[in-house]
Amino acid sequence: MTISRATQLTLEGKVVNPPSEGNVSSETMGVSDPDLMEKGVDSRRTSLSSDDSDPAIAANADDPWAIVELVDDSEKWADMTTKAKIIRVLINFAKIITALGLLYFFICSLSLLSSAFRLIAGKTAGELFQQSELMQNPVVGLMIGILVTVLVQSSSTSTSIVVSMVAADIITVHMAIPIIMGANIGTSVTNTIVSFTQIANKNEFRRAFAGATVHDMFNWLSVIVLFTLEVVSNSIFGIGYLEWLTGEIVKGVNSSSGNGEVTLLNAIIDPFVDKIIQLDSDVLEGWAAGDPNYDNASLIKQCGENITEPVPCEGEFLFENTGLEDWAVGLILLFMSLFMLCGCLVGLVKILNSMMKGHIANIIKRVINAKIPYVPWLTGYLAMIVGAVITFLVQSSSVFTSTLTPLVGIGVISIERVYPLTLGSNIGTTTTSLIAALAAPVEKLQDTLQISLVHLFFNITGILLYYPIPFMRFPIPMAKFLGNETAKYRWFAIIYLVGMFFLFPGIVLGLSVAGTIPLLCVGIPFLLILIAIAIIKTLQRRKPSWLPKVMRNWKWLPLACRSLEPYDRQFAKCACCNKFRPDAEGNRPSSASSISGDSSENETKDAS
Repeated sequence: MTISRATQLTLEGKVVNPPSEGNVSSETMGVSDPDLMEKGVDSRRTSLSSDDSDPAIAANADDPWAIVELVDDSEKWADMTTKAKIIRVLINFAKIITALGLLYFFICSLSLLSSAFRLIAGKTAGELFQQSELMQNPVVGLMIGILVTVLVQSSSTSTSIVVSMVAADIITVHMAIPIIMGANIGTSVTNTIVSFTQIANKNEFRRAFAGATVHDMFNWLSVIVLFTLEVVSNSIFGIGYLEWLTGEIVKGVNSSSGNGEVTLLNAIIDPFVDKIIQLDSDVLEGWAAGDPNYDNASLIKQCGENITEPVPCEGEFLFENTGLEDWAVGLILLFMSLFMLCGCLVGLVKILNSMMKGHIANIIKRVINAKIPYVPWLTGYLAMIVGAVITFLVQSSSVFTSTLTPLVGIGVISIERVYPLTLGSNIGTTTTSLIAALAAPVEKLQDTLQISLVHLFFNITGILLYYPIPFMRFPIPMAKFLGNETAKYRWFAIIYLVGMFFLFPGIVLGLSVAGTIPLLCVGIPFLLILIAIAIIKTLQRRKPSWLPKVMRNWKWLPLACRSLEPYDRQFAKCACCNKFRPDAEGNRPSSASSISGDSSENETKDAS
């Protein structure tokens, strides 16, 4: 008896969709996302779930990471009447003006959000910087850098404070290096928060979250390698790699200090932001330096006729002399800025979605994601230059990367293209600390310039590690993995945000404060477990025959240790969490078991 190929595949545990239904197997289509197929998720059905009925997604149902190709269903220009042409031009012009206006207020909301966090936690952040004895421990310095930058929502602010503290002899260059590394991680929290505005659409959220976390993954991987290298080289040679490199560069620097400043972005947004809140940056630096004159000072500028020691203000503002504590004003401003941010971003995404349709929009997308003819390998480096220049002009990597995040979500920019743009942004943001260094006294210029160069060469070294060799671009698949997980379990995004930027640094900081022995007792087993998981996972993929049969999959582990499914069931019991689940009914997509037919195996692969 002859057995058809479809029957053979079915007997092997694979589901074959009949051609009559218009489906083609993943092998034929050449699905470019092996993670989805490996985890047992039918990407065609996943992309066409109930909350993703957008035809743009349907066109790319085989690969949720593909650039969205939209079908132009509008009336052709040649077939339109003169009146219709005028109306279309006016509508498109109005959309462009509205989009620019929303983008402006979106950037303003980021500035207000940063001010809100400074008001709420500014003194706490300053007190963290005062722990000079604790910062002798590089792990403490790293965690303080993360937490302070998350609290003030600006790596530019935290690095500038570090430069000022080095100039004031409060900390040394050696102590400041881990803080700079931590600041690089903390700055990526903003665009991760921004990605939550697209949580309503599964595939948009998948792409937006991956586009945001590719920045996180690069920073964490860079810190893991360079922090270890710095500590080890310091133990062996008495000086770390970055400290030695930047020290050699600044040798002989003794020129007079300056006070250069790039204010392109501030010149645009300050007229609006200054009408709402004005902060005194000297107070934050005074708290960090432990200056007793600032113990009872307020971050909000105190100006007016009734103030004994007024601070120069840029006109009147909303929260001027309200009599409220800084934290109270910060909470009010936090809700205002979040409401403004979400409203602007939702409106911006809707307008961009309506504009990014048709032949012209597809041309724009292809140009953004195109490669340079004959030398395609140069395209990424050109994107880095673009990202660095734009970030230099706006003086904020958070603004630039947060603007890219919704564009990745709606499918205008690919993850592969946003990655070099983000790396360039990391380079561009180092100019802020360089400018701050030039404002230092002449006798401290060498030290301040060195610590600002540490920021620059940390990012350059990370780029050299994780970009030139395509195989080493680990942040891209790692970000896609996180995007896939958040598409299945949307509550996982909140757990990731809180855990990665607050709980983990806080726990490590607490263990470090407790002493070296508690840190090693917890840290070494944790690292060994991670290394063992990585080795076993690699062998499972590449050389399963080298492993005992029982270890060729993760079924030997309890379900809660290898899958998010048990936790998902617990979240399902909470009514307020149902909106973070994959569908309106609170159930997992049935496609998870449609390929292998073994749900437990899929759950095993989810955890790995």
